[in-house]
Amino acid sequence: MITQNEQMIWVQAVSYEELAFNTGKTIRYQGEEVALFKLKSGKLQAIQNRCPHKEGVLAEGIVCDDHVFCPMHDRKIHLPSGLVQAPDTGCVKTYLTKVDDGTVYIGFPNAKEMAS
Repeated sequence: MITQNEQMIWVQAVSYEELAFNTGKTIRYQGEEVALFKLKSGKLQAIQNRCPHKEGVLAEGIVCDDHVFCPMHDRKIHLPSGLVQAPDTGCVKTYLTKVDDGTVYIGFPNAKEMAS
């Protein structure tokens, strides 16, 4: 199910209860690949699924607090901001999430907003 407003398209991803704590899940939508995480606190974080270093699949990384470690070369990425921790550099896109009636949705920019 997809809902839309002027700034965001909300895409149904998965049931909140189906997500394991501190384990990534890959979600795909129109050519974009997102790594969705349910942290130990229960909070959801969604980021671009490829590490900016060598394209490692971040959904397969190890989660510690609010960071994920890339499974290829151990780059530490801050889940809320998408920033790679120094001394390494880079960042990944972050996505908004919401839970409605037990279902997790990921927010994608409206196509009109992306084009401008």
